[in-house]
Amino acid sequence: MKLAVLAVGHRQPDWVNEGCAEYLKRMPRELPASVTEIKPEARGSKTREQLLAAEKSRIRDALAAGSRIVVLDEKGDDLTTLKLAKRLEAWMQDGRDVALLIGGADGLDEEFKQQADDRLRLSSLTLPHGMARLLLCEQLYRAVSVLKNHPYHREG
Repeated sequence: MKLAVLAVGHRQPDWVNEGCAEYLKRMPRELPASVTEIKPEARGSKTREQLLAAEKSRIRDALAAGSRIVVLDEKGDDLTTLKLAKRLEAWMQDGRDVALLIGGADGLDEEFKQQADDRLRLSSLTLPHGMARLLLCEQLYRAVSVLKNHPYHREG
C-alpha cells in the first residue's frame, strides 16, 4: 500500500517542503508516502465551479486507479492521533493505495466529497495550505509510529 498526498497548490515555502520530505523519509519501506502538487487553476474571471472543475480534472489525472480516496474537509471526522492510527491500520488491511486530497483556496469539488471513502478534518482552525500539508505528513508518520510502538508518540 502507498500513501499519496495530492495537494492543490504550488510554490510552498522551503520549510514546508523540507518538513514534508523529512516525515516522508521516516515512513517505513512497507508504507511509502509521497506528496504531489496539483497546479491550481488560474482565477481570472472564472466562477468557483469552473475553478473546482478544472482542479478536479487535474486531481483525477494524478489519482492511482483503485485508490481509497480520503478528502480533508472541515466537516470531516475529527480524529485523535490514536484514532488516526486505527484508521490507518484499517486502510492497510484493506490493501488499496490511499490518496489524501487537500483542496485549493476554494476547497474541493463537491463530487469528491460525496464519493470519498473517508473525510478527515485536521483542525477546527483554518490552516494555510502549506501548514495543512506539513501537519498531515507529520500525523501520518506519527500514526505509523503508534502502530509500530515507536517512542515518537507519547500519550498522557
